[in-house]
Amino acid sequence: MKKLIALLASGAVMLSAQAKEDVSVLYVGGSPDINTIGGVSIDSAVIAKSVKERTADFTKFLKQRFNKVRAVDGKDYTSGMSDGYDVTVFDGRPKAIRPAVRETDDKGRIIKYIRPAYLPDDFDRAAVCIAEMSEDLGRSVGTKNDWFCLCLDNYAHNWKKDHAIFNGPFKVSIRSEMLPTPENAKEYCPIYGYTLPELTEMWLVHSAVTPENGKRIGMVSRPWGYTDSPEAEIISSGVCAKSIDAVAIGRHGNFFHWGFAAKPSDMTEPAKAALANAIVYMKDFNGRHVIARKKDEGIATRDRATAAKYTVSRACWKDRFDTNMKFYHMMDSMITAVKSRKAAGEKLLPADEMYLKFPAPEKPVQEPYDQYLQKQDPKLYEIFGEDEEEYARYYDKNRPYFTTDGAYGIVVDQDARSLKIANNDIRLLYKAVELLENGGNDAEKGRRLLERYTLCRFSTPAQWKSWLDANRDRMFFTESGGWLWLVDTLDPAVPGNDYSVRDKSDGNAPVVPAVPAGVTDADNPVALKAELADGPDGTKDVVVTMTVHDGFHTYATLAGGDSFIPTEITVELPEGYEKVGELVLPAPSPSATATTYYIGTGVFRQRIKGSGTGVVTCKIRYQVCDASICMPPVTKTFDLTL
Repeated sequence: MKKLIALLASGAVMLSAQAKEDVSVLYVGGSPDINTIGGVSIDSAVIAKSVKERTADFTKFLKQRFNKVRAVDGKDYTSGMSDGYDVTVFDGRPKAIRPAVRETDDKGRIIKYIRPAYLPDDFDRAAVCIAEMSEDLGRSVGTKNDWFCLCLDNYAHNWKKDHAIFNGPFKVSIRSEMLPTPENAKEYCPIYGYTLPELTEMWLVHSAVTPENGKRIGMVSRPWGYTDSPEAEIISSGVCAKSIDAVAIGRHGNFFHWGFAAKPSDMTEPAKAALANAIVYMKDFNGRHVIARKKDEGIATRDRATAAKYTVSRACWKDRFDTNMKFYHMMDSMITAVKSRKAAGEKLLPADEMYLKFPAPEKPVQEPYDQYLQKQDPKLYEIFGEDEEEYARYYDKNRPYFTTDGAYGIVVDQDARSLKIANNDIRLLYKAVELLENGGNDAEKGRRLLERYTLCRFSTPAQWKSWLDANRDRMFFTESGGWLWLVDTLDPAVPGNDYSVRDKSDGNAPVVPAVPAGVTDADNPVALKAELADGPDGTKDVVVTMTVHDGFHTYATLAGGDSFIPTEITVELPEGYEKVGELVLPAPSPSATATTYYIGTGVFRQRIKGSGTGVVTCKIRYQVCDASICMPPVTKTFDLTL
C-alpha cells in the first residue's frame, strides 16, 4: 500500500512539475457518465448528477494541463464561441441549428429522414469529439467519424506509436501487453481475406465497461475509405465488436475522434496524456476543414466487392452451416443444463432464465448451394448458376468499375467499363472530355462520367480541360466521400469540392425512398407489427412480428463483454388484465460468439387474460446491424385497443 501511495504521489508531482500548455480550450459538456442510449430508463436526477460530476471531472483535467479553459453546457453553446479558443472539446450535444426532419407513411414507416445539424456546414474550428459526439456533430458536416458501432471497450491496439499524440508534449508511458485477439474481429478475416494472430499488442485506456456498471460505451468508426482523402488519418483501433481496424482514434479534417467514452478520472495516465496531446495536436488544424464529405454513413466502398465475392463462395456457404451446427449444439446443451439446474432447485440468474424462454432448437439442415446462391444474388445466379469461379471472376474483373448503387451496395459502371478505364484513374476524366470534344453519340457518355465523378458542371469541353489541367497534381479519388474526384485544397474559389452541386435540397442526408408497407430494405431494415389475437379459453395474445432485412440482424442474447442492445419487449396492461406465462420468443440464430441474433421473420407472443376495455401498450426496443452498419437503438411503441 505504501508503494502504491508513493507511486500516486510521484505521478502527481510529475504532473504538477510539467508546465501547462499555451492552448486555449473550450469544453462543451452536458452528457452523463452513464449509458442513456437506446431508451434506457434512468431517473432524471441521477442523470443530472452524473452530468455535473463528468463536467467537473473534465474541467479539472483540462485546467491541470492548459492555461485557458472554459466549460459550457451544450444547451448554451453556439458555434461562434469556438472562434475564441484554439480547440473545442465536444462531450455534450449542442442545440440543433437545423432540426431533424422525419416523415412517415400511414404505416409508420420512414419515407424521409434528415438528421439534425448541430454545427454549420462550414465549421472549421479544431474540434475533439468524445465517443458518439463524433457521429452526432459530424454527420451533417460529413465527417468520416461515423457510428460503426457503440461497442468500444477499454483497450487500444494497432496504434501508430510514432504519432504526435503519443510523443508529447505530455509524456505517454504506455506499458503494452499481449492479449487474445478479439473473437469478433476474427469474424471479418474470411470476408476480407486476411488472418489475425492469436495475440495482439494492446494497452489499457480506462477502467472496464460492462453491462453491469452502466457506464458509457465508446464508439468506433468505419475503416473502409477512412483514409481515401488526404485530410484523414487513422491513429488507433481498439477492442470492440467489429473489425480489427475499426477506428477508435482518428482525425478527419478539423475533427478529431476520441472514441473512448470514459471520463478522465477513469482513464489510465497514458490515456490522459494522449488525450491532452491530441488537444495540443489539433491546435494546428484550425481552418483546415473537411474536404471529402461522407454524407451517407452506409455508403459502399470497393471493399464491398471483396465481401460479396466471399459471400457467394462455397467456403462461406459451408462456414455458415458449420456455425449454425455449433450454435445448435451450444443452445441444446445450455437449455438442457439450465432445465436440470432448475429441476434441482438451484437459483437461476436472469441470463439463465432467458434460455428457458427460447423454443427447443431445431437441428440445422444445410440448404443446397444453388438455393443459397439464389438468395445471395438472384440476378447473378441467373447468369452464373453454381459456378463459383465465375462469381469470383466477375468481382475481380469488374473491381475497377464498381461504384455505389445508392442503397448500401455496389454496381458496375458500364460507361467506365466500356472505356476500360477504372473510375479511380484520372485518365477516365480526360477520356470523358475527349468524348465531349468529339461530339456524336459518345458525347453524352462523356458528360455522364464527368458529372458522376466530379462536383463540377462546366458547359464546354475547354472549361473541363482547363480545370483538369490546373488541378491534376492535387486531385484525389474518394469512395467514402461519394465516389468523387476532389481537389486537395481549402480554397473555396477553386471549383470541384462544393457538395451542394449534388445536394441542393437540404445540405444533409439524402431522401429515403418510400417502400411498400411490410417490406424491408437497406434503409428500413426492420419492419414491426403488433396486434391482438384470440387465444384459448377466452385469453388473448399480444403478437409482435419482427421482420429483419436480409443481411441484417437484431440481437437476442449477448455474450459477456458485448455492448449491443438486445431486443426487449414490454407489455403494459390496463386494469383488469394480467399476463399468462412468460413472453414466448422466436428461435435465435448464431454468431461466431455466444451472442445470438434474430434474422428473417420472428414472432414474439405474450398471452394475457382478463375482462373489460382498455389499451395494451407494447414497447419494442432493438438495435439492428449488419457487417458494416450498426444503427442507433430504436424504441417503438404500439397501443392496442381491447
